[in-house]
Amino acid sequence: MSTIEKKSDLHEQMVSWRHHLHQHPELSFKEEITSDYIASVLESHGIEMHRGMAVTGIIATIHGQKKGGVIGLRADMDALPLHEQNEFSHKSVHDGKMHACGHDGHSTMLLGAAVYLKENNDFSGTVHFIFQPAEEGGGGGRVMVEEGIFDKFPCQAVYGMHNFPGIAEGQFAVHDTAVMAANETLKISIIGKGGHAAMPEQCIDPVVIGAQIINALQSVVARNVAPLNSAVVSITMVDAGYASNVIPNEMNLTGSLRYFTKKVGDGVKENIKNIVNGISGSMGATATFESIPNYPATINTPKHADLCAKAAAMVVGNNNVLRSEPPTMGSEDFAFLLNASEGAYIWIGNGLVPEDSPRGGCMLHNTQYDFNDEILPIGSSYWVQLVQNILK
Repeated sequence: MSTIEKKSDLHEQMVSWRHHLHQHPELSFKEEITSDYIASVLESHGIEMHRGMAVTGIIATIHGQKKGGVIGLRADMDALPLHEQNEFSHKSVHDGKMHACGHDGHSTMLLGAAVYLKENNDFSGTVHFIFQPAEEGGGGGRVMVEEGIFDKFPCQAVYGMHNFPGIAEGQFAVHDTAVMAANETLKISIIGKGGHAAMPEQCIDPVVIGAQIINALQSVVARNVAPLNSAVVSITMVDAGYASNVIPNEMNLTGSLRYFTKKVGDGVKENIKNIVNGISGSMGATATFESIPNYPATINTPKHADLCAKAAAMVVGNNNVLRSEPPTMGSEDFAFLLNASEGAYIWIGNGLVPEDSPRGGCMLHNTQYDFNDEILPIGSSYWVQLVQNILK
């Protein structure tokens, strides 16, 4: 049963907050308007806050009526460099920037919970509300950890939530352990010997070598990773050549590696290195390979996942808490917070995605995406219930 009812005054306030945030999207570490707006809402409700962590981040704090434990709740604030193709009244006013991942909704749900708990602080302990910048590739979570978030604001556990199109409105998905994958950027450089395209016998063609490497990399996961484990290797950028009649000296490949466990990731990287060096060396070229870590895997602590599932069930019922959804190979920088603290990260359904669906009508990072306003009170009620359950 939702603490914050649909069509309530607080729900209507949340819709207005969310629409304002959606209209004014900002990219990683530049969330100045966003941060100011969130701070103004917190201030108007007398909620104490600390600003400036990871440039634009906000940590708001609410104390219960009695002493007790301390937990953290986190939402992300940044947008994506996309040109919005929606035509509703709250569409982006910043060309080339768009809330296409629902961070406007995440921040709003956390704001709603903070406002409610400020007026209903019948719990024992303290809640830190973490409004984090730069999730979309900027690593804002990593920066917050490096700046000592859990030294300045100690938490026994930290919790996160992301909307998920394709899961029905009014449902949650909770994973016991793995939720989202680690993400690394692959970089391969092949150095051959350039020359005239009409005289390939005088050259060492890096394009031909690169093509063979790309094909060979498709076997890395299929033939080296156990079927019950997971990994993805994708070459996504190819850079070589500058004229149709010139064989270039060099070809550069860029790609993405995803995995859940370090053992699997290390094994995949070793296989990639062997393929790159083996094919290049056998054809007279030299090559370099590096894999640059971006985000670690998002792995829940099972006992905290159970706490999340119980809170969600109290809001939407046991049948609407999905416990067997597969994890995704996408990545999330909440992983940095989970590496520094126990906790859990869950998904809230944004609605189904068939073309005739009135809400939740497309997937994340789509130029026509919009957060579903109907789930705002559901998400906020989950946060409230989680606090009330843990900080009794």
